[in-house]
Amino acid sequence: MNPARGGSMPPPPNATAYFPPPRITLPSGLEILRTYSGAFICLEILFGALVWILVAATNVPLPLLQGWVMFVSVAACFSSLGFLSVFLFSYRERIAIDWNRLDFFYHAAVFVCYFGTFLLQAATTSLHGHPLKQHLNVNLNTTTLHPLLSDHEYNLSIAAAIFAFATTVCYGCSTTLALRRWKL
Repeated sequence: MNPARGGSMPPPPNATAYFPPPRITLPSGLEILRTYSGAFICLEILFGALVWILVAATNVPLPLLQGWVMFVSVAACFSSLGFLSVFLFSYRERIAIDWNRLDFFYHAAVFVCYFGTFLLQAATTSLHGHPLKQHLNVNLNTTTLHPLLSDHEYNLSIAAAIFAFATTVCYGCSTTLALRRWKL
């Protein structure tokens, strides 16, 4: 309308109509534990701690491979524990960020890292029969070859690979649930 003809200008558009506040669909407090996401986070912590313990119980025959396995399992265990604590103690209400987006990006990044962890742990386990350790006896002038992993370490490595796979699946499920929450 033209103000010279006696009409008035329309009011400016309401900014909240165009930029609604982000929805938080995960509850806080103990209610988080009653959701699928809360259950998956608890399983991620439990299985990740088992991977950490099982790899630490071996002599770590390949530090390059299993160093990454240890780093990811320890870091993911503590970061998932912190992420769960944010919802358990209702800190998410005090921190103004898009929790649905953060939930998706966090779980997607850890899913990728844990998938690599599973592959490296499975590769370490597959080296059981390869005679890679050499012991040289100077007095007898003989060399004996021993397998890289003893039978006990092999069993621990198998269990670690299985729990790394289970943890990867849990992070994948959490990523899927987070994507559904973020995009809906």
